[in-house]
Amino acid sequence: MTGDQRNPRGKLLIVDDEVELMRALCESLTDAGFEARGLSDPALAADALREGEPDVLLSDLMMPGTDGIQLLRRCLEADPHLVGIIMTGQGTIQTAVEAMKAGAFDYVLKPFRLQQVLPVLDRAMEVRRLRRENANLRRYVQRLTFESDRYRIVGSGPAVRKVVQLIEKVAPTTATVLVRGPSGTGKELVARAVHGNSARRDKPLVTVNCATLQETLLESELFGHEKGAFTGADRPKPGLFEVAEGGTLFVDEVAEMAPALQAKLLRVLEDGHYRRVGSTQEKRADVRIIAATNKPLEAEQKAGRFREDLFFRLSVITVDLPALKDRREDVPELIQHFLHTRQVGRGPMTVDPAARSLLCRYDWPGNIRELANVLERAQILAEGSVITPDDLPDNLAAGSGPPAAGEEPAPTTGPDDLDRVERHHVRDVLHRHGGNKVQAAKALGVSRRTLYRLIDKYKLSGE
Repeated sequence: MTGDQRNPRGKLLIVDDEVELMRALCESLTDAGFEARGLSDPALAADALREGEPDVLLSDLMMPGTDGIQLLRRCLEADPHLVGIIMTGQGTIQTAVEAMKAGAFDYVLKPFRLQQVLPVLDRAMEVRRLRRENANLRRYVQRLTFESDRYRIVGSGPAVRKVVQLIEKVAPTTATVLVRGPSGTGKELVARAVHGNSARRDKPLVTVNCATLQETLLESELFGHEKGAFTGADRPKPGLFEVAEGGTLFVDEVAEMAPALQAKLLRVLEDGHYRRVGSTQEKRADVRIIAATNKPLEAEQKAGRFREDLFFRLSVITVDLPALKDRREDVPELIQHFLHTRQVGRGPMTVDPAARSLLCRYDWPGNIRELANVLERAQILAEGSVITPDDLPDNLAAGSGPPAAGEEPAPTTGPDDLDRVERHHVRDVLHRHGGNKVQAAKALGVSRRTLYRLIDKYKLSGE
């Protein structure tokens, strides 16, 4: 049976050897807007998966020749993004645990009313959508190469996803790129990723910070100088445009560049020509320019501090990086990344739940750079292998924002509420192991794939 093909709420595969129940459920869910297909023989499920690519498997637990848990395992091997729901009349803790270990998103107790199962199906469809998005993001990230794990772009939130997709598109071109964002948000990482995934990757990536040099020194640094061009110039010196020949020049804090130098940079961008300081000879640069700034260049040009024509020439492609407080969902991944790539002395360290909560809720005015420095400090101060709130700066508690996405108080309900018990158990194990999913899966006695499904089910990815 099929539902509204134009805009179904989702595609369902319903497997139940009770034919009348299966047919009634198909009809009801079709009327509710789903595209539903029913099977009374679980042996036909594999073919149905290939033919219909359903979003959700709704399977009875007890069936002749197999059971819903075995069927779910086989179906997930064929489609890891499938969302499984088990129907059962045996609502025991053991049944629930077995279903979750097999990778079930949820289970429903028979008999049930349609209004009871519809919210479960809607949540399952949201999980299906998120799994597809995460798979797409992993494909994007896997297509990018990074010079080392230390310089990897970390995060799976929508802001990072947009940046990664933009890098993939622009890196193979020769377009000039402008990276904008507050200090400490990773602008140089973007420049490294663009260069590292371009045809220029085997040539130099050269960096200059315009805020650290006076105008005359910056001009000499960029374009080079001839002997005698100024006091102390006792020999010719090549500039960074020559050093970066064939590669990429990353011009950081470009808004700090003086107007006269802005005009010279504009000329290089337009026709590739420049001169060394004190020279009359034209040189030509084959260099891709990536610029970065933490200032709003539109306001700078209106104030007369930045050339309008240079702004338009630089911003052929603009990559905007948000402040860390606007992408809190990525903080747990960043914590794990820095504990892995910036180990201090001892072996790997973890963060206890209370410290993790402070890290996730802090506003991070210094953004990712501040987070990295705080974690480095905490590793030095920690007494053992676990970072606690005592190892964090005092200002973290005072500067905390609202709870991070998905953060909630400890449960107060009894053990009969299986979903709450399991959710908080999985969350606590993840926290105890510092978010390390391999270690957490071993502690829970489940596979990593099952742990990822539990994380999806209980929306623990942002914690």
